[in-house]
Amino acid sequence: MKSIFKFFLNKIPRQTLIRLSYILKPGLALFYRGKKYHDPIDGKSYRSFLPYGYETQRKNVLAPGTLSLERHRLLWLYLKNETTFFTAPLKVLHFAPEQAFYKRFRNLKNLDYTTTDLNSPLADVKADICDLPFENNSFDFILCNHVLEHIPDDQKAMQELYRILKPGGIGIFQIPQEISRAITFEDNTITDPKERTKIFGQYDHVRVYGRDYFDKLRAVGFVVEEADYTKNFSERENDFYRLAKGEIIPVCRKIK
Repeated sequence: MKSIFKFFLNKIPRQTLIRLSYILKPGLALFYRGKKYHDPIDGKSYRSFLPYGYETQRKNVLAPGTLSLERHRLLWLYLKNETTFFTAPLKVLHFAPEQAFYKRFRNLKNLDYTTTDLNSPLADVKADICDLPFENNSFDFILCNHVLEHIPDDQKAMQELYRILKPGGIGIFQIPQEISRAITFEDNTITDPKERTKIFGQYDHVRVYGRDYFDKLRAVGFVVEEADYTKNFSERENDFYRLAKGEIIPVCRKIK
């Protein structure tokens, strides 16, 4: 099973995978149903989750019903328990909308919900994150998760995110991060896709973020909370939801 998933991830274009996943999800959810692990996004339990990863496959992390990963389930729990995302009237911009969230967020009556991306078939607005077609101070809430590691000029992208967020607004900008690494690593001379996957975790990533990521966000104006939300759950709960213990949610606020 692991080798099959690795083949699909590395050989099939992402847009095709998104479309294909809509066909596969119902069968996977039925096959893996059980009681051992729980996906808070669809509220269903499973005997096991699926493996996932481009280079190193992580076991038991991809939920069969929503195809959510650890970061998606953690974000869902944070939004549900710690914010008014599901209840307050909010103008929301969602970059590269994840399939686990897309329809659920679209159906929330309290949200004025817009999606954007250069390539995703789920995007309402096709746009470059470094040159966004939105007015200053446009959105109450911005979700931009696992995007910035793909962007060569991430500082420009961060500046654009700050520009379009309303004063008092919140942005959550998750990235793959090595907390043990102090300084973000980049090397544009590494061009072989296999080598890039080995070093950066994915062939189309341009850097590995370290702990200085939060200071990069602060440098463009954000007030950043480094939320280690997995600390709010017991060991059993972290395993039950299949969260990545110690993963940090960067909660970014624009004060003025």
